[in-house]
Amino acid sequence: MNFSSFPNLVRLNLSHQGLYGSIPPQIRHLTRLEHLNLSNNHLTGTLPSSLGNLTQLRILDVSFNYIDSISPKFRDWKNLVSLNLTWNNLNASIAPIIGLATNLSHLELASNTFNCNIPPEIWNLKSLVALDMSDCSLNGPISSNISHLTNLVSLSLAHNQINGSIPSEIWNLKSLVALDMSDCSLNGPISSNISHLTNLVSLSLANNQINGSIPSEMGNLKNLVSLDLSENLFVGPIPSRLGQLTSLTFLDLSFNSFSGSIPPEFGELTNLTHLRINRCGLVGPLPPTLGQIPPSLGLLFNLSVLNLDSNLLEGSIPKEIAHLKSLQNLHLSQNKLCGDLPSEIGNMKNLHILDLSANNFTGFIPFTLGPIPAALAGFPLNSFIGNPATEDFDIRYCIGTGGYGSVYKAQLPNGKVVALKKLHRRESEVPTFDRSFRNEATMLTEIRHKNIVKLHGFCLHRQCMFLIYEYMERGSLFCVLRDDAEAVELDWMKRVNVIKNTAHALCYLHHDCIPPILHRDISSNNILLNSELEAFVSDFGNARLLDPDSSNHTTLAGTYGYIAPELAYTIVVTEKCDVYSFGVVALEVLMGRHPRELLTLLSKPYSLQNVMLSDVLDTRLSPPRSRNVIQSIVVAAMLALACLRAKPKSRPTMKYVSQQFVACQKQLLKPISTISLLELVSSDLGMENGREPQSGIVLELAKLNTNLGMENEREPHSEVSFHLDEFHGSSSN
Repeated sequence: MNFSSFPNLVRLNLSHQGLYGSIPPQIRHLTRLEHLNLSNNHLTGTLPSSLGNLTQLRILDVSFNYIDSISPKFRDWKNLVSLNLTWNNLNASIAPIIGLATNLSHLELASNTFNCNIPPEIWNLKSLVALDMSDCSLNGPISSNISHLTNLVSLSLAHNQINGSIPSEIWNLKSLVALDMSDCSLNGPISSNISHLTNLVSLSLANNQINGSIPSEMGNLKNLVSLDLSENLFVGPIPSRLGQLTSLTFLDLSFNSFSGSIPPEFGELTNLTHLRINRCGLVGPLPPTLGQIPPSLGLLFNLSVLNLDSNLLEGSIPKEIAHLKSLQNLHLSQNKLCGDLPSEIGNMKNLHILDLSANNFTGFIPFTLGPIPAALAGFPLNSFIGNPATEDFDIRYCIGTGGYGSVYKAQLPNGKVVALKKLHRRESEVPTFDRSFRNEATMLTEIRHKNIVKLHGFCLHRQCMFLIYEYMERGSLFCVLRDDAEAVELDWMKRVNVIKNTAHALCYLHHDCIPPILHRDISSNNILLNSELEAFVSDFGNARLLDPDSSNHTTLAGTYGYIAPELAYTIVVTEKCDVYSFGVVALEVLMGRHPRELLTLLSKPYSLQNVMLSDVLDTRLSPPRSRNVIQSIVVAAMLALACLRAKPKSRPTMKYVSQQFVACQKQLLKPISTISLLELVSSDLGMENGREPQSGIVLELAKLNTNLGMENEREPHSEVSFHLDEFHGSSSN
């Protein structure tokens, strides 16, 4: 492409174009360019000095590439106001060059590898309004020179190894609206001068080593909407003045060492939707507004999540708790609560999760909580233990072994066949297994979807722990694919439907559950098939709720060969980890075996140029001949490969994947034998910065251009988007 043909070009968007190689020096001919977007490609090498010829450039976005340096000859940044270099391979050597861009107002450097203190050149950028250096491997203390950035509105230094105390100068940055220093190693107390940040809307200091008491002056931050101080070393009472933060919708004080009880003033926080004060050592009754749990909590009509578990709360649950009509999740486990359960709990129609375990309650379960599932009615604990149903869990009834226990086939007295997932006794004594069991029971109690295995009930008892599932006659997808006879029975359309059903189930977990649920162990072993070979997602032992306002750090979970590659270097889990695992399973279904070698080739897309889709399909089935079947296979393969992109934000969401199986109606005109995997890998899903289009979806299968929709925002007609030969990139045409 001859850049000199566009001398008047002002805005150029080449994001998500599958571009490879380095940025060509010929780009210097676009001398009137003001906005350049090269994000979400496969660009490598250096930001060339030729970009310095673009003296009118104001906005430069090269995020989500593999750029490793900036040319030292690059000097002219005088008009640049926004620079986004997020998620590249950059290091601290770029700091002196960035320091020349003194007019920068927005600087995003997240997810690079600096391995040093915050570079001093940053403090010279006095026009900065937004600075994001999260996940940059920064260490050492925060310099007092941060005081130079008096215009800062948003500051994120999260997910680093920054240590030392929070410098007092931060409390003088009075323009701050959002401050995130979570998941660092900060220590020392919070100064009372935090009250100076009266414009703060969001504050997260979670997962540090901050100690001392929470300053009561924090009650002056009247604009706060989100406050996360969880996982620190705070002591002393929770300040009653936090009850003055009436704009709060999210408050997390969990995993600290407070003393005293829950302030009754919290009843004034009527906009709260999430309140977590679990594992804090709180004592006393539940606040007065909720009887012994402070009755004042009964005034929080908008509350959807209330977590007070693992404290030392005592007394009974007040009937006033039923006033929380919006409550969806209520966790009061592992306290010293006692007495009868109030029947009024049964009137909380929006309640999805109720955990009252490990307390000292007496009496009966109120009938208002609903009937015991019919399948289990009149079927006591001893019907499972030492009973002919499984002959004391004899190995003859064992139909599988998972990560946290064995699965048995059992017939209930009423003739119904169920599957029992039992933790072995030695495992049930280990806290991690106990948590896994509770996790799976809690998750499956909440969710309802036709492609998620149904939980009939569970038992948590000192003799044994087990879950009671709907029985799936054909077992796991893994076993079916490895049996030649059963694999042939699983024909092409049944395989596509297995992929669809799995996508629909994950879409439900990620997008219809509040908060979203991450499965974290999607594999062919955890996809079960019924007698009709319909797919059901199972095994929620590793699942967790996704909190958009927390760091979502976790220990590694999942099955080898299905785990997203980013979990090798980060402990931050997102729904895109499930998306990657789904992509592996989808290819496994089409290929009839785990796509191990193919996953290796994906890191070098050009090696896929001569690999035809038809050559990797399961040879135990006859080649697909029906046009509709071929089209369905191509769509499934294309979406699977998109889910396997190395960068999480470049992967589609499961909602988007699920929609494509419904929306795709175009006919495929190109023979399947001529479709290479490179064409499918290079397809553009129409996403920008990880967001899918919300408008109409067009799947051009005839061209295999596969632009799955319009962009979120329509650009002016003056903008040009095209592939450039100089990038050595592959076009999707």
